[in-house]
Amino acid sequence: MTHELVLTLSCPDRRGIVHAVTGALARAGGNITESRQYGDPENGRFLMRVQAAGVDDEAALRGSLTSLAEEFEMDWNLDTVGRPLRTLIMASKEAHCLSDLLFRTRDGRLPLDVVGVVANHDVLRPLAEFYGTEFHHIPVTAETKPEAEAELLGLVEDLDVELVVLARYMQVLSDEVCRRLSGRIINIHHSFLPSFKGARPYAQAHSRGVKLIGATAHYVTADLDEGPIIEQDVARVTHEDSVAELQARGQDVERQVLSRAVRWHAEHRVILDGTKTVVFA
Repeated sequence: MTHELVLTLSCPDRRGIVHAVTGALARAGGNITESRQYGDPENGRFLMRVQAAGVDDEAALRGSLTSLAEEFEMDWNLDTVGRPLRTLIMASKEAHCLSDLLFRTRDGRLPLDVVGVVANHDVLRPLAEFYGTEFHHIPVTAETKPEAEAELLGLVEDLDVELVVLARYMQVLSDEVCRRLSGRIINIHHSFLPSFKGARPYAQAHSRGVKLIGATAHYVTADLDEGPIIEQDVARVTHEDSVAELQARGQDVERQVLSRAVRWHAEHRVILDGTKTVVFA
């Protein structure tokens, strides 16, 4: 299999960026196999994702990109295409998102290396063990939250975690954890927010006769459920659907939306652009 690299970058938009970047790739022996770019007219940022095969001097390429970063005020990342990201999945009691991520990973459809599952309840331990994944039970109460989050951050460091996925983890993370994991923690929730907050959102939605249900995957920030959105989807429902049917269909959408968001992140197809994302899917 041909070794490929993927480069993502963001910088102020100006003339000559594409020429400079593609020239650096060509000098390193790279043949571009995929390229996407976007100039944001609102904030003047330029964002780009490039895949290249045949690079025979990665060190020289990194040196060239370091020089270009100074010239163009560029943030950049270079990685191997398809390299599994070391991932920690967090959940509570609901199994649908966790099960889906573990299955897709084992099936080769997600480029992840799931190094552990963290949950604040013990009920999902058998599921994690079924997939051969280490399970960490970290209970959380108002009194123990600082210690629990310290244990979580310790795992992130000890396991060299690159991505954290909240697969229906029903605890609010502190501002400090959100800051420490900025840009590498993804959450999923139903798309009723902010209309139907709190317990039993599908029952609340059913009582109001909603016609669309959906899910949102986003990066986690200190602003609860308001981080940059990666992916969303919806499904139509009718008055004939029960609360249980709404919830089942909603869980299907949550699974699909979260898996797409995680895959795009792991494939370096998502670039943060202020309070939003650019997704080169």
